[in-house]
Amino acid sequence: MEALLLLIALTAIFGVLVAPALRRRRLARQGAHGLAQAASPAGGYGFVPVEQLDVRLPGPDQHLVDALEETQRTQDWEPVARLLALTGDEWELRWQRVLSIAGAAALELAEARAREAAEDAAHPEDAAAGAAGAGDGAGISFSKAHAVRDAGWLRAWRAERPADPGGAQVYAQFLVWQAMADTGSADHRIILEEARTVCRDAVELAPADPTPYVTELHVGRALSYRRADFEALWSEVTRRAPHHMGAHLAALPYWSARWSGSKEDADAFARTAAAHAPEGTLLPALPLFAVLEHLPEVNVVRGLYQSAEIETAIEAAEFAVDQAEGDHPVRPHVLHLLVWFLVRAERYAEALDALQVVDGYVGAVPWVDSADPAAAYATYRALAIAGWESSGGTAMLPN
Repeated sequence: MEALLLLIALTAIFGVLVAPALRRRRLARQGAHGLAQAASPAGGYGFVPVEQLDVRLPGPDQHLVDALEETQRTQDWEPVARLLALTGDEWELRWQRVLSIAGAAALELAEARAREAAEDAAHPEDAAAGAAGAGDGAGISFSKAHAVRDAGWLRAWRAERPADPGGAQVYAQFLVWQAMADTGSADHRIILEEARTVCRDAVELAPADPTPYVTELHVGRALSYRRADFEALWSEVTRRAPHHMGAHLAALPYWSARWSGSKEDADAFARTAAAHAPEGTLLPALPLFAVLEHLPEVNVVRGLYQSAEIETAIEAAEFAVDQAEGDHPVRPHVLHLLVWFLVRAERYAEALDALQVVDGYVGAVPWVDSADPAAAYATYRALAIAGWESSGGTAMLPN
């Protein structure tokens, strides 16, 4: 009997500790091989090198890239303002562009602050002199002549054209990104309340546009709106754009157990939206995002990503991206999440199919939730390559 108990204990230890460790070691070896293949032109996959991955966008939008590059190079807000004006009432595309422009500004400001901190550390005497002479003029420079890359163009946009709904929408989303990046700060709530105020200014400037309401969904989640208040806000979105996938992605976390709801609430929200989705929308993919919200922190069960629940959600998401227009602005968000789940489910050929569509861009969940989105994405891309080749596959050239 003692021998039997010992055998049972050893089996349990192997299953819980040793087997996952061996699997992690195997995946690490495969990942290293995959990284080499992805980075090598001779590898045949044609993937973008890690250092060239664009963290501002989830997928290709050349008009936005061109406008952003001109604005960031010159610190002149007019190129992105013109682009948003031309976007008009294509609500999903407008939402995605507002998201990306605001994210680019937040990233630019963070990089400027990091440079300033590094310079202050290297030359503390200059930092002290600068602080003494800064006075009330400290902060982001509005000067286009100097073209200092510190996102001054965004505040200049708001200051110089306060009646532009695009500027208000981007600035509100920028404040949300600032608050989300600094959740431990004493100013966290103040920034969120300012974002809410700017959202409401944006509503007055363009009452038919759902974009500021979608941005306020982030605020409502972070400030723990009462359910009645959140539902009232949600009704304003659905009155304007009932099948807006981006809005559903913004609202879903509120209903999760991490915020103001539960797994059951989030699943119900996602499944209801998917069940009532018209053909061609991406809403059938929403249950996969609901699954992501409630994955266990530590997973030692290899078959979790091959379970019926996750398999069904993956199939529904793949159906959604197949049915949606190829240039749907939110389609890349679904494809990025599919890559993550497909790699974990060891469905490497499907993961590579998705990668060929979105490669080059990493501004999407789940990568943006990590400290280094490009590195996180590149790791999964490498695992997809290594897994595909370990099963006998060869280089899959982009279509």
